Amino acid sequence: MYKRMLIVAAAEGFIIKGLETKLKGIGIESRFSTFKMKDIENKCENTDLVFIFTDESIGDYAETLVYIKDRCSDNDEQVIVIGTKEEYDTVKGFIPESNIHKLFERPLDMEKLIYEVQIYIDEDAQKSRKKSILIVDDDVAYMSMIMEWLRDKYRVSLANSGMQAITWLAKNHADLILLDYEMPITPGPQVLEMIRSDAATADIPVMFLTGKGDKESIMKVLALKPVGYQLKTIERNQLRENIANYFASQKGK
Repeated sequence: MYKRMLIVAAAEGFIIKGLETKLKGIGIESRFSTFKMKDIENKCENTDLVFIFTDESIGDYAETLVYIKDRCSDNDEQVIVIGTKEEYDTVKGFIPESNIHKLFERPLDMEKLIYEVQIYIDEDAQKSRKKSILIVDDDVAYMSMIMEWLRDKYRVSLANSGMQAITWLAKNHADLILLDYEMPITPGPQVLEMIRSDAATADIPVMFLTGKGDKESIMKVLALKPVGYQLKTIERNQLRENIANYFASQKGK
């Protein structure tokens, strides 16, 4: 079960105090923070779920929303937004939908929100028993598609650059990394080298994702000794089968 949740809003009004009381009633500690950077930096450590209460001024808090986005990406956290659809669209301009669990429109149905939190906690307990896969690719649309293919069976996290992947791995565990071979700035082979050079991550298996299927390109990939490679043209069911077969082959080792 989650130990602590963060509530972010312009001010700690009656509804937020009610939410804090309801969360305490189901055994969850919560913290309140305004959108001020100094406030949220002091309050966000060791939180697992973030509630963002929006209003018409939400676009004025770009720096804070980017900060929340970075924390969510680094720590595999989720956000629940409470506000209007228009305000939600503003939030999505800073925080990707992969990190947003749900929108609750105003007026807030408190009982429905608490029920959703309990479901979320139960689902996370189930997910903790699933294998964890980190997808690393600079193509966000492709990466999101692969996440949708796999998220029912695995805990899936995303990183859109090699350095973001290294930062994520410093705080989280992965049972498998799907790594784009060709990325700008820090290409896949260099990311693999960084992963293998750190004792904490050296043993994490890596499968390359590659858009090139010619013999010369594949030989370059295999020379790096990944546990496998997947062509980016692969179909959904084949990718799922290949990953399942890999994990099955590792049982007992």
